Amino acid sequence: MEQLPVELLAIARDLAGQAATLLVDGLTRRRAEISTKSTHTDMVTDMDRASERLIAEGIQERRPNDSIVGEEGAAVAGESGVRWLVDPIDGTTNYLYGHPGFAVSIAAQRGGETIAGVVRDLLHGDEFAAAKGLGATRNGRAVIAPDHDDLATALVATGFAYDAATRARQAKVLEYVLPRVRDIRRMGAAAVDFCSVAVGRVNAYYERELSLWDLAAGALIAAEAGVTVESLDGPLGAGGLVLAAPRSLFGPFRDLLLSAGAAEG
Repeated sequence: MEQLPVELLAIARDLAGQAATLLVDGLTRRRAEISTKSTHTDMVTDMDRASERLIAEGIQERRPNDSIVGEEGAAVAGESGVRWLVDPIDGTTNYLYGHPGFAVSIAAQRGGETIAGVVRDLLHGDEFAAAKGLGATRNGRAVIAPDHDDLATALVATGFAYDAATRARQAKVLEYVLPRVRDIRRMGAAAVDFCSVAVGRVNAYYERELSLWDLAAGALIAAEAGVTVESLDGPLGAGGLVLAAPRSLFGPFRDLLLSAGAAEG
């Protein structure tokens, strides 16, 4: 058994736990700073930055030669061949409102391949974790995604872009998809959505314009649980349409989204 993914996973779990403690404490305090990034709906808080700083400093203490890329600006160039992808709060809007559906997401890659990942879903009290080739866990117990082969009874999760024009196009896709599945859920955190497919809280998930830090850990966890995860537009994290569904559902689900025009943006 290769030890590196296991070692990296242990680091990610520890730091995700520390960040979770910080963020839960922050829920009871008034935000000192709330600003926007790409649009007025794309928000960042002082807690996003504090969480990312905690994680980045923890990685550097343990593995000073690794690279780090964080959503809120962490950028460390290393020479080890290992790169960390950090989303300090996936679902910042939910966090601001105290609404369940936000998480800490930490992934480690080697050679562009994700080999370890943790998603800490704070208010649900869940820790999802995976190391490449070793399966996925939820709170330490092995996870195998339940199969589901009936599109008409599939509960489908999705997410929306920050740009208003893109949202309008996504609404058109949703208008086509909704009558053909059981229902739609919009959680607001990609990492949580991938993990929800892994444990059967939803049957499928799709979203466009995800960044690598949005999906790296969650996609690995879903895949290690037996979920099919693919992009219709090239590599994962390249901004295209990403799909996750059990093997029996994936083909019909992909065909539905193509018919809906989802691949066109």
